[in-house]
Amino acid sequence: MLSAALPGAGQWYNKKHWKIPIIYGGIGACVYFAVDNNRQYQEFLQAFLDRTDGDSTTVDPYVGIYTDPAQLIELQDTYRQWRDLSIIIGVAVYALNILDAHVDAHLYDFNVNKNLSLRLEPAAWRMPSGGAIGFNLQIGFP
Repeated sequence: MLSAALPGAGQWYNKKHWKIPIIYGGIGACVYFAVDNNRQYQEFLQAFLDRTDGDSTTVDPYVGIYTDPAQLIELQDTYRQWRDLSIIIGVAVYALNILDAHVDAHLYDFNVNKNLSLRLEPAAWRMPSGGAIGFNLQIGFP
């Protein structure tokens, strides 16, 4: 619940302090790219509107760079998609932050000692339709 209110607070409570910079780095990068891509989107949108307004006194900053208005529309679409993707990834990072803190809180008192064992070995089974080959996994608890 702490990470839902403030990202990283659940990790702090679980004493996993090393995860906090990763969370804020991920969220910060997503916010940066969302803002920057939105700025680029707005810039190309305004350039398209300036080019197609029919007023000869309007200054077009991309007059020698992009000759076709369709190029400006394509750039608008590209930056809008990148902005939306940055927002979606930011929400995913926020949700993973909450999930990580929740799982870590439930496993905080989990008994991890040297008596736990994991054994993987090949296995063969007889079946009415023939044989089958696979692996057998055994987990041992104290």
